Amino acid sequence: MLATGCVTQTNYDGPGPRYSGVVNGDAAAQNVPDTIRIVSYNIEFAFKVDSAIVVLADPLLRNADIVLLQEMDAHGAERIASALGMHHVYYPATKHMRTGRDFGNAVLSRWPIRSDAKILLPHLAAIGESRRIATAATIEIGEMQIRVYSAHLGTVANINADQRTEQFETLLADAAPFDRVIIGGDMNDPDIGSVARDRGYAWPTAREPRTAKIGRLDHVFLKGLAPARENGSGTIVDNHHASDHKPIWALAILR
Repeated sequence: MLATGCVTQTNYDGPGPRYSGVVNGDAAAQNVPDTIRIVSYNIEFAFKVDSAIVVLADPLLRNADIVLLQEMDAHGAERIASALGMHHVYYPATKHMRTGRDFGNAVLSRWPIRSDAKILLPHLAAIGESRRIATAATIEIGEMQIRVYSAHLGTVANINADQRTEQFETLLADAAPFDRVIIGGDMNDPDIGSVARDRGYAWPTAREPRTAKIGRLDHVFLKGLAPARENGSGTIVDNHHASDHKPIWALAILR
């Protein structure tokens, strides 16, 4: 049935469901840092959240300002946000036919989240007709507003390269009105960054080790924020078997 596309998933094509949480304290009152640290991590079906929390305690990840998560459910996103002491917003794209659980993306932030949205991406999967989305959040750091996207584009088994580019261009179109933008996540494409570069984005994570068996699929792109020139990005190679992906990080200069 899977091979013939007869099995479908339950897609959430409306504005919700939406899940969020805030932490005590007012990060807005803190001094604005010179740089912020961005982390992206696809935690395979949110199966091993405890192990992922251990990974996110790595010295290069644990003080992140923004954490972008993919393949999450609401409970897993809340647990990680609580463990890291971060605000969060999560939207599921679909109820996955493999797990029977919600499957979507989260944005975690040490700074206030002032608004958020679910961005529906075009082209349903060939197998199961599942939807892909991005979770968008507008984060306030001092007087700066930064639009942030946690994205998960379609796999090579389910859409072609042109369709994946159209999914990515949907994000770029949504981000166009914003002066400062961070797009990160599982792009399922090692070369999609060339599209971002053509639109004026920096691609700090272009040259690093592979993040999945088939290549370097996870990336961060910046607009209106300069990437740090030295030691400005990296990949955590030992992910404690928490996922079939490895987490990545990048530094963006604010001032």
